[in-house]
Amino acid sequence: MRVTIADQHRAVTSSTLAFTVCFAVWTIFSILGLKIKTELGLSDTQFGILVATPVLTGSLSRLILGIWTDQYGGRKVFALTMLASALATFILPMATTYPLLLAAALGVGLAGGSFAVGVAYVSQWYTHDKQHQGTALGIFGMGNVGAAVTNFGAPFLVLALGWQQTAQVYAVIMAVSAVLFFLVTKDDPHLVERRKKKEKPRSILEQMTPLAKLQVWRFSLYYFFVFGAFVALALWLPRYYVGVYGVSLQTAGMLAAAYALPGSIFRALGGYFSDRYGARTVMYWTFLASLVCLFFMSYPLTDYVVHGIQQNIGFTIGIPLPVFVGLTIILGFYMSLGKAAVYKHIPVYYPDHVGAVGGMVGLIGGLGGFCLPILFGVMNDIIGVWTSCFMLLFVLTAVATVWMHMAISRMEARKNPKRGVPRYLPELDKLNPKLSK
Repeated sequence: MRVTIADQHRAVTSSTLAFTVCFAVWTIFSILGLKIKTELGLSDTQFGILVATPVLTGSLSRLILGIWTDQYGGRKVFALTMLASALATFILPMATTYPLLLAAALGVGLAGGSFAVGVAYVSQWYTHDKQHQGTALGIFGMGNVGAAVTNFGAPFLVLALGWQQTAQVYAVIMAVSAVLFFLVTKDDPHLVERRKKKEKPRSILEQMTPLAKLQVWRFSLYYFFVFGAFVALALWLPRYYVGVYGVSLQTAGMLAAAYALPGSIFRALGGYFSDRYGARTVMYWTFLASLVCLFFMSYPLTDYVVHGIQQNIGFTIGIPLPVFVGLTIILGFYMSLGKAAVYKHIPVYYPDHVGAVGGMVGLIGGLGGFCLPILFGVMNDIIGVWTSCFMLLFVLTAVATVWMHMAISRMEARKNPKRGVPRYLPELDKLNPKLSK
């Protein structure tokens, strides 16, 4: 099948728009959850479980959805996934107890699984255009901006319509988007070629063989932070702003959107940088900048008393709201670069298993979005320090940075075995002949 530039643009544009809608639905509990928390009198731990439940489904479904995309084509799988999630979102208001809400939230979470579908679908249109593949995947990943759409727009819908009707409005938009996506897009070229040759799709076990490699799990840890922590903070920040700074729900939503927006729209830039400078370089930028931001964000509001000669001197150290918002924006920006860089690796190392490997990496990353909000709530309930969530993320980032650097150093040593070997230095002969050899 001959792939034209118009075909590539159609695939990227339609997939990005569809994924934006999916991501908006996937993170809807960041806003609706606050109203539900008040109505049901939930603890922070229960609230964390509620907002994380859709992320669990969206994560666990990514592996199988990625494999199905390789087998049956992204056009069909993407549309069906969106329709299933739309149905669950529409019936969400009918759940009146906490267990029923959790059950409905599992169905809503299917929207998050669409990421693995889109990655496999978009990458197939750029199999023979590696120079622009990272950029294309970065543009698709800009659909993360759906989190900002929800954080910014959902509070006003809730104020005008209530949380129940807001959920149903989202469901209708999702269903319409699914139909439009199916009508506008084409089957990917690999699926068309396979149909022409009457070849059967590879089995699930065959597609999962690369998952035995440690490298895949290293990529997964990167994504656990750059994506999982991004989702977790997009869900958690409205609660954080209300609790720490005492702002209204509408203000908290807009401030959280200020974090989610750069964490989404600059993903295309991350893909471009990965194509130009290399994904490894971009990952170093991401981790080092994130460590700096998280170090300052981890510092809790603290009162000090210095016992002076004549009187006690008291002062407070804390992060003012504008400074904190600025740090979240910087953090979101570098996370967006990192998300694109991680997925730049996959079609390069595993061009024939993008669905399976991309699905597994997305699964682990999505599990970060599930586990971290729960841990944030547990740490609030047990430790009682608001900034404990950022302390946890700092440790996670440090571990990922060290592992990445060690792995890259080992790879470079294998490629250049003579690097690091003592060299002959004739200028040392005059001092001590034994030192120069």
